[in-house]
Amino acid sequence: MKITRIYVWQHELPLTKPYWLSGGRLKFEKLDSTFVRIDTDAGLSGWGEGCPWGNTYLPAHGPGIRAGIATLVPALLGRDPCALDAINRTMDKALPGHLYVKSAIDMACWDILGRASGMPLWRLFGGEEADPVAVNSSISTGSNEEMIALIREAYAHGYRTHSAKVGGSDPAHDISRIEAIEAALQPDETVTYDVNRAWLPAVAIRVLNNVGLRGWVEQPCQTLSQCAQVARRVSQPIMLDECLHTFEDHLEAWKLGACEGVKVKPNRVGGLTKARQIRDFGVSVGWQMHIEDLGGSALADTAAIHLASSTAAENRLASWLCHHHLAVDLVAGQGARNIDGFATPPSDPGLGVEPDVEVLGEAVAVYS
Repeated sequence: MKITRIYVWQHELPLTKPYWLSGGRLKFEKLDSTFVRIDTDAGLSGWGEGCPWGNTYLPAHGPGIRAGIATLVPALLGRDPCALDAINRTMDKALPGHLYVKSAIDMACWDILGRASGMPLWRLFGGEEADPVAVNSSISTGSNEEMIALIREAYAHGYRTHSAKVGGSDPAHDISRIEAIEAALQPDETVTYDVNRAWLPAVAIRVLNNVGLRGWVEQPCQTLSQCAQVARRVSQPIMLDECLHTFEDHLEAWKLGACEGVKVKPNRVGGLTKARQIRDFGVSVGWQMHIEDLGGSALADTAAIHLASSTAAENRLASWLCHHHLAVDLVAGQGARNIDGFATPPSDPGLGVEPDVEVLGEAVAVYS
């Protein structure tokens, strides 16, 4: 089987309401998503999506994905999409770094492999059944009252795990916010306080040593070494996210004892192939993991849910669904959706999601 053609679409995905994180210093109102379809000479096609969370959250942006795909195409045409490791080596040789560019291509190749083998991705990733995955809400930065109201709204939709965005230069403010949220929680709820690297180490240590909480603290500081410094001085379990990109980053985090868990996001680490490698490493060292993507429609969410579903239950935490925050739905009625607090991956071969090209409209690029 050989790759014969690659289609690329671009879509703007507006959020239902503005979203603030990192202590309120970062604001997001829409996302720039890239959809990819890879065609083969065997008559099979596969779909992928790459969608950074804006262009200020990580060193990634929508136009960069499309420019990177144009760079990769000459090395991909004529290659076997089912040879996933070879495809990834080819992409890394043709375009070193730029991991976020490669995720949609890798996802589409996994979709083709699943269709060719007649198996859903959760099965190819090692799962025995389509195990439902708990879903995780994401609570925008706001006043104590606003954030508690958003948590109560999410609870009504089945969410029992929440990611509350905190952080800033005023330790007293964050102490007050965390204490207010903890006091308002139901017995079956937990919150991860996601700082999105907004604290300096001294601020993180001061805040965390003055609060009691039942959940996690995520990415308290900018760098891995700063987060490791905090982890040695606080009692709460630390979750890392933005400072981890490559497998080597994850290995270093483990060596430093910088965390007890990580976010595994295919678009951040270079695709499902590399996310699976990191997932397997996390299982081997005893981490717990939120497996979800950076952003995008239910297509990108479903790919991550396939990987999460196949992960051992004791290592798997809840997964966030970006499409819950979108004002548009480009794959309506398809994929992993929140049903009473859980999302279940499809059991159709491959991803189990196939966008309608009439809905996507005219492709911005076609390579053959």
